Amino acid sequence: MTAVGRAADALLEASVIGSFSRIGISARSRLLPEFTSDARPSFAGRVAIVTGATSGLGRATATELARRGGSVHFLARDLARAERAQRQIAAEASCGQVSYGLADLDDLDSVRAFAREFGARHDRLDVLIHGAGAIHRDYRVNDAGIELTVAGQVIAPFLLTRLLLPALRAAGSSPAAGPSRVITVSSGGMYAQRLDPQILQLTPSGYNGVTAYARAKRAQVALSREWARRLAGTGVAFHAMHPGWAATAGLGAALPGFHRVMRPILRSPQQGADTIVWLATADARALGSGKFWHDRRRRSEYLLPWTRESSPAVAARLWECIAELPATAAQPA
Repeated sequence: MTAVGRAADALLEASVIGSFSRIGISARSRLLPEFTSDARPSFAGRVAIVTGATSGLGRATATELARRGGSVHFLARDLARAERAQRQIAAEASCGQVSYGLADLDDLDSVRAFAREFGARHDRLDVLIHGAGAIHRDYRVNDAGIELTVAGQVIAPFLLTRLLLPALRAAGSSPAAGPSRVITVSSGGMYAQRLDPQILQLTPSGYNGVTAYARAKRAQVALSREWARRLAGTGVAFHAMHPGWAATAGLGAALPGFHRVMRPILRSPQQGADTIVWLATADARALGSGKFWHDRRRRSEYLLPWTRESSPAVAARLWECIAELPATAAQPA
């Protein structure tokens, strides 16, 4: 990277708004070697699962991976939306294979059924992308009594990863392919929160959906790092990233005021999905494992000093608490 590129990237990162908006990716795409040397690697012959692919960043990711020749299987909760997304992705990609399975991330039994269905049809999985996200305005729980943000953003991705590990290991065992990978799409909002397993799940009193979402996204990043530590050397790599601020229907519905004010500088879904696709297709050996990314570069997980965990053991405790839940047992029900 040139001195100009390094300086520009550092200034953008320090500004936050410049980094997270379309300004950041537009500048970096012209200055950073991670962009300027991009050869758009093929995804042909590989298999990906994408959650949250019926709209926004997930759909942009699924479309680009299919466009590069991959087999993309996505998870959706609604049949009509799934069928519409499948048609749109296939039409825009013009190649690759696009399929879907139905599951609601708030319902762990349906997550198990999705994994079971995928396992019956595929013996390998090259890339698992946890892209689904939702901000709930009101406090709600699933049938197990777990607040929906924690259920859908923390526990369900953990369970899905656990259930699909055999397929991920099968893909990662090939010397030619290199490690398979699990990519978690976090949010810049997590920078405002500190990981604390005891307060991860908010109570009905004073519930704030944005805070719940940010805490869940912080937990996702910590869990990705912990997965990487525990599965080092197994042929499965783990990455977390944040996409910046992208103009999606989900953002408009959850934060209408922010969306209205920032709209002129919001990223397109394709710009928000760029690093997801890059992590899915770049040389896995060069990426390593357990890192946090934004705009194709490794970033710090912390912008505010008081959000740092007191010890790496905090992430380990969270991982163990979730792993010990009866609902997250590895074997499908």
